[in-house]
Amino acid sequence: MAHVPFIAIEGPIGIGKTSLAEKLSAHFQFHLLKEIVEENPFLGKFYENIEEWSFQTEMFFLCNRFKQLEDIDKQYLRNGKSVVADYHISKNMIFAKRTLPEDKFDKYEKIYHILTADMPVPNMMIYLHASLDTILERIRKRGREMEQHIQASYLEQLAADYEDFMNQFEKLHPNIPVIRIDGDKVDFICYQQHLNQIMEQVSMNLKQLNCT
Repeated sequence: MAHVPFIAIEGPIGIGKTSLAEKLSAHFQFHLLKEIVEENPFLGKFYENIEEWSFQTEMFFLCNRFKQLEDIDKQYLRNGKSVVADYHISKNMIFAKRTLPEDKFDKYEKIYHILTADMPVPNMMIYLHASLDTILERIRKRGREMEQHIQASYLEQLAADYEDFMNQFEKLHPNIPVIRIDGDKVDFICYQQHLNQIMEQVSMNLKQLNCT
């Protein structure tokens, strides 16, 4: 049975998810799904005071990502049109567990499971990871003003949370291939050879999934 390709790219802040999603979209002619980030009215305040603004920030992201995926499912996946996304909605739980106090996290988790119960699941994951120094340098180069206030300790913990999440994801979804890319060694922005290698890995997995 052939599957409609649905690729999700994940990893910490500033690691290059959107850049890679754009390149894969152009190469494979897949629809590009980009998460809403800068439109979040609470994000700047969140980076300055995580405890005060975490619930508002996470709820905004959850509702918008839910709406995006609902639209993508109806307009593309159900009609046999391939999609590459620069996020996976389960990332919400990574951030919520880290930033929300216990009482608010309990409420958030219930809402999350209700909203995502019947959401489409990617059939391929690409996981970008790197050391803290590399992540900090890429955030600096990207130059988003609100991100310049992020504490290094928060980014370091987030990277560790992502690693735990992806290890758990592979256990829970053994049939979904995960392509791991080490950002300390691979720079697909500067080196075409690195990008070509990623494209080859994606192509190979698409063939194995009988997507092509």
